[in-house]
Amino acid sequence: MYSLYARAGWGSALVETQLAWYGLPYELEQVGDLFKEPQARDQLAPANPVAQIPTLMLPDGTIMTESAAITLLLAERTGRDDLVPQPNAPDRARFLRWLIFLVANIYPTFTYADEPARFVGGEVGRSTLRAHVDAYAQKLWGILNDEATGPWFLGERFSAIDIFIATMTQWRPHRDWFTGHAPKLAAVASRADAQPALVAVWQRNFAKGE
Repeated sequence: MYSLYARAGWGSALVETQLAWYGLPYELEQVGDLFKEPQARDQLAPANPVAQIPTLMLPDGTIMTESAAITLLLAERTGRDDLVPQPNAPDRARFLRWLIFLVANIYPTFTYADEPARFVGGEVGRSTLRAHVDAYAQKLWGILNDEATGPWFLGERFSAIDIFIATMTQWRPHRDWFTGHAPKLAAVASRADAQPALVAVWQRNFAKGE
C-alpha cells in the first residue's frame, strides 16, 4: 500500500493521479494548510524536512519526494510505459527535458509567489515579488505552449507531462488565462480532464469550491 500525504488541489494531485492511473493501492494521509497551520508542517516534517507535498511513502516504508522522481519511480515499479516513454523510445529525451522544465522552472514560481512572506518582508515587497514571479511564470508557460504538438504535449501519445499540465493549469493564472494565452496547453488540459481513469481524482482535487 502506498501512502500519499495530500491536500486537495495541491501538488499531491500530481502523484495521486498517477497512482490512480496505474491502479496502485494507495491511501491518503490528509495534510492541513502548510502555509497557515504550523501543526500541518509538524505533521509532515518527520517524513519530509522541508514540509512540502507531494510526499509519498512506498509500501516498504521508504519516503519519496520530488514529483518528477516519483513519476519515474512509479513507471519503473509498474514496468509500464504509458506515462513515461521507455529509455530507447524516440520521445524519451523530449519527455525528460520538458518534465524537468516543469518541475525545475515553473513549479518553483508557485513556491515563491504563493506565500511571498516567507522570502520578502513588507507588504509592498511581497506584492512586488508575486507580480514579478507570476509574470515570469506566464513567460515560461508560453515557452511550453510553443513546444506542444497536439493532441497531447508529446504529440499522439498521452504521458505524465499531460497530467502535470492538467494539474498545474488549475493554479494561478488559472484555466481562463491558458485558454487565451496558451491555447495548446489549455487543449491538453481539457483532454486530460476527460480521461476516465482520472475523473475521480480531478473531482476530489478540483471540484468547484476547492
